[in-house]
Amino acid sequence: MTLLSPGTRITDTLVVDRMLGEGAFAEVHRVRHEYLGWQAMKLFKKTASLKETRALLEEARLLSTMGHPNIVRLFDASTVQTSQGLRGYFTMEYVAGGSLERLADAHDTGVPVDIAVDVVEQIAGGLAVAHDQSPPILHRDLTLANVLVGYDGNGMRVRISDFGLAKRADPFTLLASAQGTYAFMAPEVLRDEGYSCACDVWSVGTIAYFLLTRHFPYDDGNPFSSYSVARFRRPLLAPSKFNDDVDAELDTIVLGTLTVEAGRRTPSAGALVRALRERADALRRRAPQREGPPRESTAGPPTGRARRLADEALALARHPATLTQAADLMEEAVNLSPRLRELHLARLTLWRRGVMM
Repeated sequence: MTLLSPGTRITDTLVVDRMLGEGAFAEVHRVRHEYLGWQAMKLFKKTASLKETRALLEEARLLSTMGHPNIVRLFDASTVQTSQGLRGYFTMEYVAGGSLERLADAHDTGVPVDIAVDVVEQIAGGLAVAHDQSPPILHRDLTLANVLVGYDGNGMRVRISDFGLAKRADPFTLLASAQGTYAFMAPEVLRDEGYSCACDVWSVGTIAYFLLTRHFPYDDGNPFSSYSVARFRRPLLAPSKFNDDVDAELDTIVLGTLTVEAGRRTPSAGALVRALRERADALRRRAPQREGPPRESTAGPPTGRARRLADEALALARHPATLTQAADLMEEAVNLSPRLRELHLARLTLWRRGVMM
């Protein structure tokens, strides 16, 4: 049973629409603001004494200090009466496309390199803002589920979400306590040696490796090995061993984020952004002029759900009043289907600019 039901009024201007998902500590609902439109609301499950509520809303306070296009925007934070008593909540921007898990699942053999690199660079760009704080803000739980993929007038825009485990590092040691999801944890985190910027970089590297290869790094096929540091004794195969489209520079960058010794790893998100941009500059300098017809698409047919979403979006986009709703539906569709992304991404980008076609 959820804490809030559809139609529940949170404030004079905020009403619950539907539940988007839940975890161990919180529910996430889509809510409609009378003036601002759709938002996402994170509602904490735990009993909310004043002291506990303030501790839980630390995530909202941290978010309020970081304004960046690749970090989810915060709108409000307060408490609400639920079926189980008073609970803390905060509202943030709603991203119809969903999490990076959805985009990854749409590609059986790995996300195309250009898309994967764009995703990773945007994650690192947002994370760099947190790492550049004094002392640094460490996310401590970067996963596929905690990265949202949406689209605006400029194309794909990735947002880091779920700063629930985020914490400012100790100003002297620049470390924080170890938290997170095992498959994305750096070796030193598993050894309970504390958490640093380099640990967040490891998590981003894990995301990059999975997007490119459909494998987790250092995975030996044993479902229990993710809990153990023993798996890090085996050499890590470069992403290009699984994916012929991965170039040598990208191999070097991804492997640099996944170096077992923290002192030899890419030290921060800002350093990762710089490495990716240097690679892009090098590729542009030596890129040959494309000749002949463009390469044919290898994307498979869209699923029934993706096709239905796209068809509904195309119908709604005929009317100015429902153009935003059309864009939200198409955002879901293109993340579910590479083929629909090829067909409709340019159209979606125009819709996000308010242009009908």
